[in-house]
Amino acid sequence: MSEEQKKADNRARFTTDEFRAFVKSGWAPRTAGRPDRSAVADYAAERREKVSTAYPGERLIIPAGGLKVRSNDTDYVFRPHSAFAHLTGLGADREPDAVLVLEPRFSDDGIPDGHEAVLFFKPLAERESDEFFDDNRYGEFWVGARPSLEDIEAELGLSARDISEFADAAVKDAGHITIRMVRDADRDLTRQLDTSRVEHGQAEEGMAEQDDDLAHTLSHLRMIKDEWEIDQMRDAVEATRAGFEAVIADLERAVDEGRGERWVEGVFGLHARHQGNGVGYDSICAAGDHANTLHWIKNTGDIAEGDLILLDAGVEVDSLYTADITRTLPASGRFSDAQREIYDAVYAAQQAGLEAVRPGNRFSDVHAAAIRVIAEHLFEWGLLPDGVSVEDTLDKEHGQYHRRWMVHGTSHHLGIDVHDCALATREEYMDAELRPGMILTVEPGLYFKADDLLAPERFRGIGVRIEDDVLVTEDGHENLSAHMPRRAEDVETWIAEVRSRG
Repeated sequence: MSEEQKKADNRARFTTDEFRAFVKSGWAPRTAGRPDRSAVADYAAERREKVSTAYPGERLIIPAGGLKVRSNDTDYVFRPHSAFAHLTGLGADREPDAVLVLEPRFSDDGIPDGHEAVLFFKPLAERESDEFFDDNRYGEFWVGARPSLEDIEAELGLSARDISEFADAAVKDAGHITIRMVRDADRDLTRQLDTSRVEHGQAEEGMAEQDDDLAHTLSHLRMIKDEWEIDQMRDAVEATRAGFEAVIADLERAVDEGRGERWVEGVFGLHARHQGNGVGYDSICAAGDHANTLHWIKNTGDIAEGDLILLDAGVEVDSLYTADITRTLPASGRFSDAQREIYDAVYAAQQAGLEAVRPGNRFSDVHAAAIRVIAEHLFEWGLLPDGVSVEDTLDKEHGQYHRRWMVHGTSHHLGIDVHDCALATREEYMDAELRPGMILTVEPGLYFKADDLLAPERFRGIGVRIEDDVLVTEDGHENLSAHMPRRAEDVETWIAEVRSRG
């Protein structure tokens, strides 16, 4: 359910009955055609079938969520819940307050026989309705036309019903069948349905645990990407490359304008919005010592000529699949000796991590391979405590000294969420074998804060991360972002080539 906006009467629009009649008249007939069946429709149906198999005879409720208030009477741009988007194929700014229901079917003798997918949503209202002009949050006059029930059925290949019918349908036979819902998709709707489920006979005990099990299943379902999803990720990566090159082309201006981190953020955001739905997460545009603040999204700093800028950014395409790529770029176009020394160490660690991405290896093997190289470099630089070897610091029980300079993990799953499959268990995530169709990041780094007295003076204030998006294949992996240079000398050449174009 959408959050309630604040409504004041100081800007009320006074209308007359005569005007209401006038504004509802004189419109050309709507086009009679229906949208083509979406390319994702069959893939979404296959995903729903997997969920159906896991929960025979149960009603499954997956809300899209509602509009969220940004301030007063303005909303954020709507983004449906990831599980809803994955199972319907609806992406950017599609159908707030909609609910997908997988309604169980039964044979004549009562045996579960799959599910019917029904999308409950607010369909297009007639122009003669009060909603058309009076409702500035949903009315067609203000926010554009929504699809009709027939449009959704043609586009997605499932059944569509008016959202006004949902409340009764959701709790039908609640005392006789199990009803599960994704609780975090729409908190207000969850509270209402919890009350209604109990009133209609469902046992309250264990209800939340059953719902959490469904949320876990839908999250884990996204771990292996289908062909359509992989194509979306390719598109997201390619759009991200275009955004990075636009930043490189404008780096000199970012230095000259002041507050250059914001300039970089804006340039990338322009291309993200133009090429896709927008950014998949708040971009990290961290120059100089800001690169050592891992989640630096303030982006308020200047960029000096001799700085590195760590740009961690990704374009989210209209289907909501997002890239997540990091390049650390010398603003001048050339690395200093100290910058290159750190950069080359991170590059070597990333190479080791990439080589570990292959079927049969565990997800955690990627981090283990990369972090060993990081530890080796820290040892060679004399940064580990006296008497501590590489093996000592890699000891999870008593070591971990290297984490002062490389604190984060090396990989995470990637897809419709930037940190995808987040509800999978440790056994399903960190300890699981890599399988073809998984997409993950490989992103080691080294971070030497400006006030770190244990770091060599020449390293202080330098932070480097290199991150790529990697598809596990049958015989190894494919680096989807490999066309964005990574080696120090190749990065310098890339910057020179991009600048020469303009």
